[in-house]
Amino acid sequence: MRFPRWALALALIGSVSAVPAHASPVGQVRLDQVGYGTFESKQAYLMTPSAVGGRFSVIDARGRTAWSGRVGGSLGGWSGKYAAVQPIDFSGLVRAGTYRIRAGGVTSPPFRIGADLFSSVADRTVEFFQAQRDGSDVIPGRLGRKPAHLTDRAATVYDTPVFRGDGGDELAEPLRPTGLTVDVEGGWFDAGDFVKFTHASAYSTASMLFAQRDGANPALAAETRFGLRWLDKVWDADRKVLYAQVGIGTGSPEHGFVGDHDVWRLPEDDDQLDVKPGDEKYFIKHRPVFAANKPGEPISPNLVGRVTASFALAAQIEARRDPRSARSHLDQAASLFASAKTTDVGELVTAFPHAYYPEDSWADDMEFGATQLALAGKALRDPRATGWARAATHWAAVHLASGDTDTLNVYNTSALGHYDLVRLLRAGIPGAEVTEAQLVGDLRRQLQSGVDSAASSPFRTAASVSSFDVATRSFGFAATARLYRALTRDRSFDAFGVRQRNFTLGANAWGTTLVVGVGSRFPECPHHQAANLSGDPDGGHRVLVGGVVNGPNAAELFADLGEMPEGAIPCTKPYTREFDSASSRFVDELTSWPSSEPAIDFTATAVLAFSLA
Repeated sequence: MRFPRWALALALIGSVSAVPAHASPVGQVRLDQVGYGTFESKQAYLMTPSAVGGRFSVIDARGRTAWSGRVGGSLGGWSGKYAAVQPIDFSGLVRAGTYRIRAGGVTSPPFRIGADLFSSVADRTVEFFQAQRDGSDVIPGRLGRKPAHLTDRAATVYDTPVFRGDGGDELAEPLRPTGLTVDVEGGWFDAGDFVKFTHASAYSTASMLFAQRDGANPALAAETRFGLRWLDKVWDADRKVLYAQVGIGTGSPEHGFVGDHDVWRLPEDDDQLDVKPGDEKYFIKHRPVFAANKPGEPISPNLVGRVTASFALAAQIEARRDPRSARSHLDQAASLFASAKTTDVGELVTAFPHAYYPEDSWADDMEFGATQLALAGKALRDPRATGWARAATHWAAVHLASGDTDTLNVYNTSALGHYDLVRLLRAGIPGAEVTEAQLVGDLRRQLQSGVDSAASSPFRTAASVSSFDVATRSFGFAATARLYRALTRDRSFDAFGVRQRNFTLGANAWGTTLVVGVGSRFPECPHHQAANLSGDPDGGHRVLVGGVVNGPNAAELFADLGEMPEGAIPCTKPYTREFDSASSRFVDELTSWPSSEPAIDFTATAVLAFSLA
C-alpha cells in the first residue's frame, strides 16, 4: 500500500499534547488529528478542570498565527477532573496547510486543512481488510501474513449447534457432523480471532462495494473481489443453502474441545496441528461449518438481504466493462433473494451463538438487497428490474412501520437502502408502497436522533461512550450525513456529521484516534492475535494499520478482563485513568477487548465514511 509521504509522517509524529517546558498547562486540547476539509466546520475542544476564558491561536508550520479567537463557553463536564469542555471554533480558516492549536497552556498535535485528506485514510482502512484475509490468497503486508486454514477447502458441515446459559454461549450438546464437506477457504477473519461470519462479511463487502461504485480505488476493488469470491462459496445456489459461519469461537470442556477464542496463536499455526477426531484442538484445525438453513428451505432474511446486495452491487459495477460477469452476479443475487424467509421469521441467523451478533431487524436488509437488485437489473436491462424495485418499496414500508430506530451500522442498513431507493423512485416505480418524502424523512430522523443525543455530550458525539460500537456508529452518522446531503442538497447536518468523524479521529477525552496507524496517537495494543504476535507492540511500522477498534465503553466492563492469554506478548499503553469518566473508559491493553478489539464491520463503516468525505 502506498501513502503520501506527508500522511505517513503526520500519522507517526507528535503527541497528544506538546507543552513547552515553561508553560503551566491547565487543560488538554482535543481535535481531529487527521484534519479538516477546507470549507467544512472546524471545531476542537479544550478540556479544563473548570471553565476558563481566554483566547486560542491556530499556528501554522512556520510558527505564525493563522487564526485566533476566544474559547467558547463550556458544553458540559466530562469528569470530576475535567469539569468543563469548551469549544474552539476555527471554521473560518480555509487556507490549506499543517497547523497546531494553542489554548489553555497546551499545544495540540499537528493536523491539516485541505481538500483531499481522507482518501489516504480510506486506503488504510482497506489495508486492514488485507491483513484479515484467510486462506491461500493472503497479502503479507506489514504483519508478514502467511496462508492459513487451507483445511477450509474441505470443511465438514455440522448441524446447527445448541447453546444455553446466561450468556447464551454455552454449548448444550456435542457437535454433530452431517457428512457433507464444502469449500469455504478464503474470506476475512471477523475480528481479533479467526472465525468467519457471513453476517459481518456480507455487510462489509456490500459497504465497500457501495463506496467503490462511484469511485476508482484499485485497492478497494481488489478487496471487494476477494470478499465476493468467499460469498460465492458460502451461497450454494444449486442446493439452495447459505453457509453462515466457519469455525466456532466457544469451546466446551464438557464436550472435550477448545474453541477459537481459547487458543492464542498465529492463524497459519492451525494448519500444522496433528490432530484426529476427539482431540481437544480438533476444531482448531478442522473448523466446523454451520449452515443458515437446510437445503431448499427459506433463509434468514437479514443474511439474504445483505448477501444479495453484495452480488447486485458487483453486477452494477461490472455492467459496462464485463457484462458476462455482471450477469453472473445478478443471477446469484436473484436466486438468493427468492429464498428469503419472510413469514414466521423467528430468531435471525447471525452467528452461532446468536449472542455474538444479537440482531433482530431484517426488513432493512431486504430493502437494501431488493434496491440493489433493481439497480443491477436496470443496468443490465433485465425485465425483472421493475418487480425488484416494487419489492424494495414494500420492504422499505415494512421497515418504516416496524418502529426500528437504529442507525447505520452492522445491525441496520436502511440508510444505504433508502439512498438508492430514492434514486429509483425519482425514475418512477409503478405501484410503489413508499414515497421519496418518507425515505428522506427517515434519513433525517436518523440524523436528528443523533443530533439530539449529541446535545448532551460535551464532545458532541451522538453514539454512547458507555455502550458497544461507539466508533462504527459514529462513522455511520458521518456517512449518513453525506448521503443525506447528496440526496437533498440540504447541508443542515454537515457539521454534525463532521463532528462524529472528529470524535473517532481524536476529538475525544482520551485524545486518541480509534483507527490503528492513523493520527498522532492511536491504539497500539489491539486485541488481535496476528497483530500481537507478528507486530510491533511499541507502535512501530508493523501495526494493524486501518483497523477500527470498538472505542470507549462502559467502565464496569473493564473490572475483570482476565489474565493475559497464554502465549501472548504483553502489551499495555499508558492511557492514564485521568481521562476516564465515572461511566466510560478507554483502555489500550491487549486484554481490553471491550475497547481495543478491531472488527471488519467497524472498519467497513469507516470505509464508507472516509470514501464519502
